[in-house]
Amino acid sequence: MNRREIDHCLLCNAPLTIRMDWKRLFVNRFPQAICQECEGKFERYRHEGNEEVDSLYYYNEAMQDYLHRYKFMRDVLLAKVFAGEIHRHLKNRKELIVPIPMHPEKWKERTFSHVDELLRQARIPFVHVLEKTTTEAQAGKSREERMKTPQLFVLREDAQVEGKDLLLVDDIYTTGTTIRHATQVLMEGGAKSVKAFTLIRAKGGQEAIKASPLMF
Repeated sequence: MNRREIDHCLLCNAPLTIRMDWKRLFVNRFPQAICQECEGKFERYRHEGNEEVDSLYYYNEAMQDYLHRYKFMRDVLLAKVFAGEIHRHLKNRKELIVPIPMHPEKWKERTFSHVDELLRQARIPFVHVLEKTTTEAQAGKSREERMKTPQLFVLREDAQVEGKDLLLVDDIYTTGTTIRHATQVLMEGGAKSVKAFTLIRAKGGQEAIKASPLMF
């Protein structure tokens, strides 16, 4: 990979100041994708105890703009923004990495799978074992409406999950409906354990995130 392939911030287009050192010269590192000013706008998630769902950032204004551009505006290059952080958090996980899937109709509409691309850019191997059964979006629903959502997934016919430890990966955690539904299907399919990782965690009171239906 060309370490100078990105020379302007992918978010604000400001020139990037590449800090060269011996580690950057001799270690295969992820290229810098955003400037320090943009990076500082993202709020790191503060973990509380032994949580089953691991997250990296809170959902704030900067993250809302990022998701809009990445998913709704289909700016697939933005998958590089958090590649290094995702890689650092998942590279040593022993579980089988399982992305939350998109419905085929949504995939055609968006032209790429946003969760798959985040993992691909982070160089994290993954396998699909779930299928999404509905194109209905969760964005904009109240907490009560999300909690009443019918099962969103089924196990793929070729899935082999029995006796395995699995790590679900999604872009954002709000009420936990998506993770809960996926976990139920996997456990019923014989999985030994299921945990989850998300790039973003909504703060309290953000359950009904306002967004275009195309975003989620």
